[in-house]
Amino acid sequence: MQWGQRIPLFLFVICLSIGAGRTWAAPDPAGLNLASVNAAVAYLDGGDPIYGKHLDRSVPIASVTKLMTALVVMEAGQPLDQWLEVYERHREAANNAYSRIRIGSTLKRGDMLRIALMSSENLAAYTLARHYPGGFDAFVNAMNEKARELGMIQSRFVEPTGLSPDNYSSAGDLVTLVRAAFAHPELREYSTTGYFRAHFRQPRYSLSFGNTNVLVHRDSWGVGLSKTGYLTEAGRCLVMVTEIEGREVVTVLLDSFGTRTPLGDAGRIKRWLTTGDGGSIAKAAREYENRRNAFYAERDARKTTTTAELTQ
Repeated sequence: MQWGQRIPLFLFVICLSIGAGRTWAAPDPAGLNLASVNAAVAYLDGGDPIYGKHLDRSVPIASVTKLMTALVVMEAGQPLDQWLEVYERHREAANNAYSRIRIGSTLKRGDMLRIALMSSENLAAYTLARHYPGGFDAFVNAMNEKARELGMIQSRFVEPTGLSPDNYSSAGDLVTLVRAAFAHPELREYSTTGYFRAHFRQPRYSLSFGNTNVLVHRDSWGVGLSKTGYLTEAGRCLVMVTEIEGREVVTVLLDSFGTRTPLGDAGRIKRWLTTGDGGSIAKAAREYENRRNAFYAERDARKTTTTAELTQ
């Protein structure tokens, strides 16, 4: 074979190597601009986050809590086809806990888990905890034990729905939680279901539920796992796994300004990973971020002062 005949193969290998580098190497994180106050971007298959914004800051996470709820339910090994009765709350919820589900009716555990994840149904999440071995308090203890097992040192849970602002975690810890949850095919399916009609018994009735993350309806995003959240104290929150340039990416966005801010940040992350362009954010979002950072700084200063006083 003549040298001239080898050139195409040589060029092919060079192009393949360059293409692989573009797919797997993350751009400079300094170029990414996100409106979310706390954030993380990481590859699902391991390694440190490729982008972090206050990675270790412990903050309220609202209904993202339900991802830990789901993990505890799955690892308990209770039958997903078991019918669960919906009980009255044994204690008042921390925030508005309105639900269309009728007290006393029943639904399969798997369907309870699905609507808790995809539609953030609070009474469904509460019901899952009530039917855990040992009851509600044992379930919350299991949530915190699982957090410790995973090394989520910035996380604390007081209830399973996310209605309490005292459920805390960090962007870095939630990367760990997402990786653990993704190992369960059921959680991937349930959390990314677009629409679902749940069929209850005692009495028989049906309710329709939709996914709270609009990106699950867009095939171009390839969402493999998802959970949203909102409380006044937590802002808008979104954690998800998406496929970008052939690789699964974990995105954690906490305390976002406005209902569409997490979607805008998700778009900036995708563009940053595919083109290196980190985009820009609106002045109002930047001002919100400054206010929230000042709040967190004051909060942490108070904690430090209190701790120092207690050790004297």
